[in-house]
Amino acid sequence: MSMGFDKETFKKSVIYNVKNVFRKTIDEATPEQAFQAVAYAVKDVIIDEWIATHKEYEKQDAKTLYYLSMEFLMGRALGNNIINIMALPEVKEVLDELGFDLNAIEDQEPDPALGNGGLGRLAACFLDSLATLGYPAYGCGIRYRYGMFKQKIENGYQMEVPDDWLKNGYPFEVRRAEYAAEVKFGGYVRTVWEDGREHFVQEGYQSVRAVPYDMPIVGYGNNVVNTLRIWDAEAINTFSLDSFDKGDYQKAVEQENLAKTIVEVLYPNDNHYAGKELRLKQQYFFISASVQRAVKKYMEKHEDIHKFFEKTVFQLNDTHPTVAVPELMRILLDEFNLTWDEAWAVTTKTCAYTNHTIMSEALEKWPIELFSRLLPRIYQIVEEINRRFVEQIQQMYPGNQDKIRKMAIIYDGQVRMANLAIVGGFSVNGVARLHTEILKKEELRDFYEMMPQKFNNKTNGITQRRFLLHGNPLLAEWVTGKIGSEWITNLPHIHRLAVYADDPKCQQEFMDIKYQNKVRLAKYIKEHNGIDVDPRSIFDVQVKRLHEYKRQLMNILHVIYLYNQLKDNPNLDMIPRTFIFGAKAAAGYKRAKLTIKLINSVADVINNDKSIDGKIKVVFIEDYKVSNAEIIFAAADVSEQISTASKEASGTGNMKFMLNGALTLGTMDGANVEIVEEVGAENAFIFGMTSDEVIGYENKGGYNPMEIFNNNYQIRRVLMQLINGYFAPQDPELFRDIYNSLLNTQSSDRADTYFILKDFPSYAEAQQRIDQAYRNETWWAKAAILNVACSGKFTSDRTIEEYVNDIWHLEKVKVEIEANQ
Repeated sequence: MSMGFDKETFKKSVIYNVKNVFRKTIDEATPEQAFQAVAYAVKDVIIDEWIATHKEYEKQDAKTLYYLSMEFLMGRALGNNIINIMALPEVKEVLDELGFDLNAIEDQEPDPALGNGGLGRLAACFLDSLATLGYPAYGCGIRYRYGMFKQKIENGYQMEVPDDWLKNGYPFEVRRAEYAAEVKFGGYVRTVWEDGREHFVQEGYQSVRAVPYDMPIVGYGNNVVNTLRIWDAEAINTFSLDSFDKGDYQKAVEQENLAKTIVEVLYPNDNHYAGKELRLKQQYFFISASVQRAVKKYMEKHEDIHKFFEKTVFQLNDTHPTVAVPELMRILLDEFNLTWDEAWAVTTKTCAYTNHTIMSEALEKWPIELFSRLLPRIYQIVEEINRRFVEQIQQMYPGNQDKIRKMAIIYDGQVRMANLAIVGGFSVNGVARLHTEILKKEELRDFYEMMPQKFNNKTNGITQRRFLLHGNPLLAEWVTGKIGSEWITNLPHIHRLAVYADDPKCQQEFMDIKYQNKVRLAKYIKEHNGIDVDPRSIFDVQVKRLHEYKRQLMNILHVIYLYNQLKDNPNLDMIPRTFIFGAKAAAGYKRAKLTIKLINSVADVINNDKSIDGKIKVVFIEDYKVSNAEIIFAAADVSEQISTASKEASGTGNMKFMLNGALTLGTMDGANVEIVEEVGAENAFIFGMTSDEVIGYENKGGYNPMEIFNNNYQIRRVLMQLINGYFAPQDPELFRDIYNSLLNTQSSDRADTYFILKDFPSYAEAQQRIDQAYRNETWWAKAAILNVACSGKFTSDRTIEEYVNDIWHLEKVKVEIEANQ
């Protein structure tokens, strides 16, 4: 297993770090300084393994995966690294002896602001699994200075403030200036004839220097340390003294500013042109740097670039990294002088694409005018890829203009990135079985018909090491006590818990652990929201990005509906409920932000209404992120997975809740379908339309929400409360946009796009079933234990093995560490 962890050396290292970095003795160190000192000491332990891992990869000339992603939502590293080097008890002891509490020290670490939603969290789980399974891999992304934003709730509204996570430096990163690369934007392309062939030279461009920062990704107990490489942008000529002397101060720092803006924030608000341009710059910036580096690394050991794909694979995490296809082509054509066909053969065997969305508006498209101005050489290459592909379509489907309209990479003045990713790679995968089937039959049907061999499914997974072992230590210890520790690296082993589901003593122990986790979350809520919640109530939780298709709105409308019932009948027999929300809305997404305001306005009314005797509480947790998510998953009784069927590609929150013993309240969407298959429909609460029914309405019409409004008094009453000032006495019109979106009496858009009113009666009925079921503690405990026991399929370890077997074809590498190092 892991190399011997020397307690005394570690202790000295912490004391030494406090002295050397902060010029203090250990008893003078602030909690933040203690965190830095401990983190550096842990890094010191990891570094030997990190160096050894990469030496081993080189020795074996191992095929390497580059996982290209705009986001990596890593969560805090300290606790996870301590667990993965298997040194938790020892580190705790050392810190006790020094007078520190590990939990308090962990709380000092900022969440690295390198991602936002499921896409970035999935990437983080994948890196954990790749290292734990011993596969050679790099994660490649951007070192955002401020990430997306820190969410503050002021007067019920979301406010975005900069998330300055790097302000005290980040102890786990290592700057690798020796691997810097130049990335060029703009200018024009000149054609030169040499040796009887065309050469293309980009001139008049602006460029920045991409400098990589490496973070260790520690495998569990196996000495393997992979790398997350995030690129920072620096000016090539930082300061023009000449311009400064002439008094043009703006021009003097122009280069510096160009570099700064590229890495300033995650996903700039792209509802305006400047935002779109910056986002495309970001994508090309990290892709160009990563691809250049991958080619250089390959050429250090190999002579024949034609075989690049034998040692390298690029996985494009959604459409954002798609410029990897033309960028690799550019390098092969312009720097290695390959012919088009040779370059295309290498590129299409190197790139593979993961599709994360069925929503066509999320498949990126760029205006030609912007794309060609910013990336002139890349645009030429995309034009040529498109020209050849359209010829292929015409050969296969003569005279079928409709096929070209749907499949061309360049069409209607736009560059369509999903089409480029499919054409330029050898594999296209969805992220849950249902999602992949919908891609094949609906969104990407024409591509599937033309190239069925490229399509495959890889159902998402999560890492049990972070979301159970680290996030829920009480339950983790209980599971290990019952079935041993094998589940940590082999989650299907957890199925052995099933035999305890009927055991009254085990049920009691399990419910006690859940209660303690609810007390921990209640304390967090009191501290951050000032709201008292009862750990004996049902904790009903919906935490995820705020988007209309995820239907946080349906959840809060149901809370209002329940509240109305209580107001009509104060003696209503119901189990007290705490409805917990956590979500960030994209800065430019007005309706999502208004939904946050609605949730908070409803919370204000309900939480302050003495007449309902605390039977309902509503809590919106500010700044939802990985570190508070771990506390939330462990405490949840009910997991709200209520997206409109056919809209959620997979979801992974549903898996984290399941692993922690929450019961799913959900539609048959995304991975919910597979969760229900594993645990049985009797141990979940399923409601609502199927994906086929939803797609049927979307294609054929026939749904009129006004009918429901007219015929259902309860729903009508809830909707009227949105516009009669009930929750906004100062401004009765405040929620008019939400009301209109459901009934749409004013505009030409389709009303109730996500079928909230259509599914509402079924949802309310499922909520009623939950109330009844929770009264039977024996039944609930059994169902909760079975959810944990049946979660084995949903480990990212399984997902990664499937990628390796079907797409990447990597080989495991063993790393031995000599004890005397």
